[in-house]
Amino acid sequence: MANDAWTTRTRPADAVWREPAQGFRRWEKSTVLGAGDAVWEWARTEVLRWGVKTRSGFSVAPPGAVTPRSRPVIMAHPFGLSIREPVEVVDVVETSDRVGFAYRTLPGHPVSGEEAFIVHRDGDTVVLTIRSLTRPAPGLPWRAAYPALLLAQSVARRRYLRALRVRAAR
Repeated sequence: MANDAWTTRTRPADAVWREPAQGFRRWEKSTVLGAGDAVWEWARTEVLRWGVKTRSGFSVAPPGAVTPRSRPVIMAHPFGLSIREPVEVVDVVETSDRVGFAYRTLPGHPVSGEEAFIVHRDGDTVVLTIRSLTRPAPGLPWRAAYPALLLAQSVARRRYLRALRVRAAR
């Protein structure tokens, strides 16, 4: 749990996500990355080092492992621009068959909400699940840009779902 008592809403430790959306746009999708121990070890390491974000065209500062309560700045780079996305990691899960984390957005982020990246095993199959709760950021200019941000978010999500499959397919 974060310092200001934020409770994760995307629940990366839960196999089934039952959290109600309550004012957020709720989204969840999974994709198979491959099978076997080698895919599992690679994917679990990548997800806990921001690999889904960085392999999707974002940068994360400081680089390194995901840690609870850390406040990295994610940078999006659309059309040659750099958009600052401050976040706070609110949950990290590491078990023998499930790893991942959730972060919430902080003031200055283009949207308000939470996102989780989870790699888990279903037998020998390795799966990436992404969960998201989104609503407009409270202030201008981002609030006014929310419809365009939903389109950008859709593009980013497609990239997220491919980010770890590219390596796993090799």
